[in-house]
Amino acid sequence: MAIAVNLYYTGTNGSARKFAEEMVSSGTVEKIRKEKGNLRYEYFFPMEDPETVLLIDAWKDQKSIDVHHASEMMQTIASLRNKYDLHMKVERYVSDEEAPASDQKFIRK
Repeated sequence: MAIAVNLYYTGTNGSARKFAEEMVSSGTVEKIRKEKGNLRYEYFFPMEDPETVLLIDAWKDQKSIDVHHASEMMQTIASLRNKYDLHMKVERYVSDEEAPASDQKFIRK
């Protein structure tokens, strides 16, 4: 059962995008992606809101998230969030393995 967390970082004057760029350029994103249990760590930019960045952060299980939250990367992330004065909205989803057969007909592969 995987857990996906959507984090919406919002700032002003392009600060959310600068935050994501620094997360990548500093190597922090790559380190997080290599952590045991990480399934996905990707930034997206909503077309209708240039001041927000969406992070899709997926993990194998809650234990993997807990280990990540206790890691040195969290201090780096928190420092950068403060640097760019970002505010957050968080959505959390638990996967149900695979889409049911009734949904499969709508999925183009």
